[in-house]
Amino acid sequence: MPKILKPKRDLQFYIEDFMEDCHIRGLSKKTLGSYEGTLKLFSKFLMEEYGTALLSEVKSEQIEEYIKFTKERGKYSYVSEDRTVKLNNPAGRKDFGKTVSDTTINNYIRNIKVFFNWAVNKRLIKKSPVKVQFVKTKRKAKEEITDLEFKALVQAIDTTKFSEYRDYVIIQLIMDTGMRLGETLALQCDDVDIERRSILISADITKGKKDRYVFFSNTMAGILRRWLQYKDRYCNNDTLLFCTKHDTEVGVRCFERNFRIYKTRAGIGKNITPHGLRNNFARRALVSGMDIYTLSRILGHSSVTVTEKAYLDLTVTDIRKNYQRFSPLENMQRR
Repeated sequence: MPKILKPKRDLQFYIEDFMEDCHIRGLSKKTLGSYEGTLKLFSKFLMEEYGTALLSEVKSEQIEEYIKFTKERGKYSYVSEDRTVKLNNPAGRKDFGKTVSDTTINNYIRNIKVFFNWAVNKRLIKKSPVKVQFVKTKRKAKEEITDLEFKALVQAIDTTKFSEYRDYVIIQLIMDTGMRLGETLALQCDDVDIERRSILISADITKGKKDRYVFFSNTMAGILRRWLQYKDRYCNNDTLLFCTKHDTEVGVRCFERNFRIYKTRAGIGKNITPHGLRNNFARRALVSGMDIYTLSRILGHSSVTVTEKAYLDLTVTDIRKNYQRFSPLENMQRR
């Protein structure tokens, strides 16, 4: 049996190896960023607190101390590099220093587990030192956006401006199809078939790395036709369905910032996000009678189990309306 290597290089060396391996495996930019951010912070913590960050010397107690430190430090208050301070813009953040959520803590634990499992598989260490348990979290139901609130949202957008007209179309497309924001912003014109009212989301932009189709309504088809005619007059980018006036792809953070502005204009105080529109699509589809298997495929979930979580956001009113359609006695009377 091959002997376990005794790595004497510091953690950062192996983090770079790990990141290269993840990149080769085709993991998403979001996942890569999450891994790298967590591991760099962990490596810095070990150096500052213990004066060493050798892979073979990491102890379970040190990992537990790091998780405890993470819980106590507050959001954006600890960075791996000085340049990150400017990117985080602490002066402009209302949540700077606030409690790090249990969900974020679990992401850190998961990322560290993945890294040390990789090190075991590469025979760099015999056993993973990660023993810390995930934090139990209470799932918060996503906020519902009512018909009136959604109409107020889109009416608050100034469609005489290029960027706002573009966002007006994006918001309605997400609500009508249930696409993820990142998928929507990466769409190409050739992906959209207006006549068949379908969109091909290619594997290279989906979370699950598989091609899938979503569909849209006649109303949305009209909105897209008008958008394409308008876009052709102002943009030279014939590839992207949505772009900036400089012909570049719209950034997720940029769109999320715009969305908050529109929400404020509309007087919506709820914690609605672009991803919340996708969740509302799922809830409305279920209430309207769509079966969960069809919905799961449209949403691009890895399994029906993931889709079932959408049921947790059904309100009592939703359930009451849905029940009336399936009442055995009512159906007997109709026959």
